[in-house]
Amino acid sequence: MIKNPANLIVVLGPTASGKTALGVALASHLTGEIISADSRQVFRGMDIGTGKDLCEYGDTPYHLIDLLDSGEEFSVFAFQNLAYQAIESIRSRQRFPIVVGGTGLYLDALLKQYRMVAAPQNPALRSQLVEADLDSLRQRLFRLRPEQHNRTDLDDRERLFRAIEVAEAQRAGVEQPAAPDIRPLIFGLGWPRKQLRERIKLRLRQRLEQGMIAEVETLLAQGVSHAALDYYGLEYRFISNYLQGRLTRNDMEQKLYSAICQFAKRQETWFRRMERHGATIFWLSGESDPVATALRQIDRVGISLS
Repeated sequence: MIKNPANLIVVLGPTASGKTALGVALASHLTGEIISADSRQVFRGMDIGTGKDLCEYGDTPYHLIDLLDSGEEFSVFAFQNLAYQAIESIRSRQRFPIVVGGTGLYLDALLKQYRMVAAPQNPALRSQLVEADLDSLRQRLFRLRPEQHNRTDLDDRERLFRAIEVAEAQRAGVEQPAAPDIRPLIFGLGWPRKQLRERIKLRLRQRLEQGMIAEVETLLAQGVSHAALDYYGLEYRFISNYLQGRLTRNDMEQKLYSAICQFAKRQETWFRRMERHGATIFWLSGESDPVATALRQIDRVGISLS
């Protein structure tokens, strides 16, 4: 018998690397179900821009997709708790959980089992914060959280308010219940830089042809603001600017393509950071047969439903 077999498979990789297809193939072989580790696929109506690719799933059950309406709040805390619940639910049906995604912070929170607390909005605290300037807010956050690493929280007042709320709750709150037992087998799907950029370009063209601009127009018609679209990521940000007349169609496509390529590089940097901090990632070449290679590794490591 294999000692300490894996009880969770994770498929990660940069955008456009083919994670969903690999995850679905592994789920088919292992009688598994997929848990999405994507910060935007939880929102309904944001299908093309987030790359849900639901047609790829076939009969494979999936979780943490289409949970909220666009404009609602979703956090690392919410993801972690829902992922824990999904893992337990899948195991209870004697099926195998497979996490698929490229949002590094979400993957870290799950694999390292961050200890977090619920942090509802605190009107009394916000009434104090609203009078403070940006520098004062930043200093307060740093005092609460010296290890602060998310620089985007430091340049936006609303994000600073939220970050301070969470940090205050962490200092005063009760931690969440214990996490499920996780023994992960992590697969990374990689491509040479030139091929990945070509895949990004092709996928962007396909999404535009599939109606990604119309999807953004629908969100705006439903009351989602341009400011909110900026928060939801590159595709929504650049198309929003195009619809406001700030970019031509050609400029929008070229700038969006370049931005997605830069985003893919940042994802790869995050995955290397995960390895430096102890994660063992078995890298698969997208150019060969990643499914067959992954299955051979699974046979060597072994898997368990408990």
